[in-house]
Amino acid sequence: MIVYGLDVVVLKRNGRREPFVPEKLVVSAMKSGAPPEIARKIALIVTARLLENNVKEVSARELTRWMLELLKKENEEWYRNWIIFDRAVKRRRTEEELQRQA
Repeated sequence: MIVYGLDVVVLKRNGRREPFVPEKLVVSAMKSGAPPEIARKIALIVTARLLENNVKEVSARELTRWMLELLKKENEEWYRNWIIFDRAVKRRRTEEELQRQA
């Protein structure tokens, strides 16, 4: 997915900065069980939010929050799959982290 005119930096959890790549959202959504067309839809919505708000830097946590919100709207099971994967593989408790920040 190529998005022209999008120059956004993602602040990673470890403090590194990297360019925003919408395809990473697509891959993440598909790993949770979303079909490619829904995964692309989610990535487009997140990208549109960034463009609409003229965001130049966004935290990985904020991207995760948006992604989970959209996954949950589409299918509760995909949302749960993402949370389980994040906990089991990445050893993170994303759901709890996001609730504390809200």
